[in-house]
Amino acid sequence: MPPLLIWDFDGTLAHRPGLWSGALLDVLDQQRPGHGVTLEALRPGLAQGFRWHRPEQAHPRQTHPDAWWAELDHVFLAAYRGAGVAAADAAALVPLMRAAYLAPAAWRLYPETLPVLRVLQSRGWRHVVLSNHVPELEQVLDALGLTPLLDTVYTSAALGWEKPHPEAFRAVLRAHPEAAPVWMIGDSLTADVQGAGGVGLPAILVRSGEQSPHVSADLWGVLRLVGTPDVSARP
Repeated sequence: MPPLLIWDFDGTLAHRPGLWSGALLDVLDQQRPGHGVTLEALRPGLAQGFRWHRPEQAHPRQTHPDAWWAELDHVFLAAYRGAGVAAADAAALVPLMRAAYLAPAAWRLYPETLPVLRVLQSRGWRHVVLSNHVPELEQVLDALGLTPLLDTVYTSAALGWEKPHPEAFRAVLRAHPEAAPVWMIGDSLTADVQGAGGVGLPAILVRSGEQSPHVSADLWGVLRLVGTPDVSARP
């Protein structure tokens, strides 16, 4: 039975500097240079309104990407207005958020992501991504060069469930009934570690200062924790 690793994406394999507030700021920088707004001023407006803020609720499956993004218009508008952006400017900036967030140049792979995935793949491990993310997650992964290393990509925008809900993990397990062992790797104690534990999966917490039975500061530690050490692969 082939072993399977379920990877979170954002904050685990790659990151977008500033996250959602960074994208809001990017749009401001491009469209209203000299605006004076900071990341810290934008963040409070993003504390609610995303589907993953309500993981206990089921959401429509296979939502059209346009409809998924339209759900966030009021969130982005509130964040801009809360940071002091004029109403007319905020309304003009919101439609630009989608392209800004998805821009390939805005995303950064962690330096060890590709070598670690390649070593694990060479040892027989299969990789899938399970992430609370946008409908276009596969496009982002492809732009980062991850597609050849992945069997399947599961984004919550299509699943209809957000981690840590058990149904998000069960969707992966149902699609890979023969896989064993199966591990979850992610940077969130709640969404990744506790969520995986809810369906009986072990998990590795990475890039986090929180405590968990299996912890690693980076992805190199995953090799040891899943029983595939390869010291020669590490620079």
